[in-house]
Amino acid sequence: MSESTAEHAGGCDHEISHPVFAALYDLLPEPAQLRSHREYLVQDLSGRTLDLGCGNGELFPYAVDASTGDLEYHAIEPDPHMRTRAENNARETGLPVDLRDARAESLPYPDDAFDVVVAGVVFCTIQDPDAALEEVARVLKPGGEFRFLEHVRADDWRASGQDLLTPLWRRAAGGCHLNRHTIDRFVSHDAFGLEEIERTGVGVFPASPVVRGRLRRNRDGLFGVGTE
Repeated sequence: MSESTAEHAGGCDHEISHPVFAALYDLLPEPAQLRSHREYLVQDLSGRTLDLGCGNGELFPYAVDASTGDLEYHAIEPDPHMRTRAENNARETGLPVDLRDARAESLPYPDDAFDVVVAGVVFCTIQDPDAALEEVARVLKPGGEFRFLEHVRADDWRASGQDLLTPLWRRAAGGCHLNRHTIDRFVSHDAFGLEEIERTGVGVFPASPVVRGRLRRNRDGLFGVGTE
C-alpha cells in the first residue's frame, strides 16, 4: 500500500472537539480493574510505538514503567482539549512523546513505520473505523504487533439496549459508539493474524463486554475486509 493512503481522511473532515467531556474525563477516578489491562497494552514495550488516540495520556505512566529501554513513543490525538491534557501528562510522567494532532483515519507516518501500535478504547470513537484499521496495517512493520482493549456490541439481549442508547451516548461521551462490531472487524482483516484475544471481566452495561488482544501484521499483502 502506498504512502498516499495517509492522505485519506475517510470523509471525516470536521474538527473533533469535546471540551466538556475532556474536563469531566479528567475528574473520573481510574477504575482499579482497568489497571491490569492497561499494563497488558504496554507490557515489555520496546521499539517504535504508536499510541492511537492517546486521549489525556492515560497510558503514559504505564509505558514509563513497562519500557525496556529502547522505547520510542509516538501518539496521536485529534481532540485539542484531550491533547493539552496529554502534553501535561507526558511532562509529569517524564515520558518523551512525539504527540501529533492527527486522526486514526489519516496517520501522518510512512509505511512500515512502527513495531507496535496500541489502541486503548479508541475504535468506539473513531469516525471511520475501517479506514483507521487500514492505516494501522499500513504503518505497522511486517511482523509488527497491534494491541487493543475495546468495548464492543454485546451478543445477547444487551445489544438492543446498546443500539437504542448509542445516539444519545455518542453525544454525551465524546463520540463513543456502544454497538460496534470492533473485534469482528479486527480479526477479519487480511493484513493481520490473530495472536490472542480474550473477553475481560471489566465493564458494565452499556459499555460492555470489553475485549483485549493482539494481532500480528502479516508479511504479505494488505487487503482489508470491512465490517458494518
